[in-house]
Amino acid sequence: MDIVLVAGLWLPQSVWLNVCSELERLGHRPIPVALPGVDDTNPAATLADQLDAVLAAVDAAARPVVVGHSAACTLAWMAADRRPDRIDSVVLIGGFPGSEGTAYAEFFSIVDGVMPFPGWVPFEGSDSEDLDDTARTRIAEEAVAVAEGVARGVVRFGDERRFDIPVIVVCPEFTPQQAKAWIEAGDVPELAKTKSVSFVDIASGHWPMVSRPVELAMLIDSATRKG
Repeated sequence: MDIVLVAGLWLPQSVWLNVCSELERLGHRPIPVALPGVDDTNPAATLADQLDAVLAAVDAAARPVVVGHSAACTLAWMAADRRPDRIDSVVLIGGFPGSEGTAYAEFFSIVDGVMPFPGWVPFEGSDSEDLDDTARTRIAEEAVAVAEGVARGVVRFGDERRFDIPVIVVCPEFTPQQAKAWIEAGDVPELAKTKSVSFVDIASGHWPMVSRPVELAMLIDSATRKG
C-alpha cells in the first residue's frame, strides 16, 4: 500500500528514513513528503504551500494511508478534508488535529520570521527520555526553523466526509486512555465527530520514528489493514 508520511515541526523528510526501509520490507511504498519551508528551507513558505505538497503526494498515490506526526497531524487531517474520496485512512502519531480557525502551530516565539527549534528543555520528561545523546544531537542539527507563514497559518476544514475516514491514533508519550479521555472531554472536536477512531500504544517518547522506527513501521503496517 502507498503510505504518505508527513513529518512534524522542524523535521525534514529524511527523519522517516528508517521507517521507510521497514515499510518497504513489509511490502509498502512509503512516500515521505518534502515540505516547503523545511526541505527547501524557504522562510516565505505558508501552511497552504505545505498542504499543497501533501495533496500532491496523495494525488500521485493509490488510495494511500496518510501519516502525520505531532503538529502535522493537523496537516494530515486537512489533506483528508480535501481528499476524502482518495484516502484510505489517517494515522496520527503523537498529536491530534487542530480545530477550525485556530493557528496551525504557533507554539514558540517567532524570531525574524521563523520559529526556531527551541532546544530540549521544553521537551524534558516523557517526550524525550527515550532519546540518547546521539539522537538528540541529530534532531537538533537537522531541525529547520518553521516559517512564520506555516506556524501562524489558519486551520480550515470544509468537507464533513472527512469524518468517515478511519483514524488510528498512535500514542507515544501519552497513553490510549489519556487520548480517549481528552477526546471525550471535548479537547479534540475533530476526532469526537469521527466515526472510527482506534488507538495503539508505543513505548517511546514523542519521536518514535527516531527511537523506535521498526516498531512504528509495524504499527503503521497494522493500520493499513484496519483502514
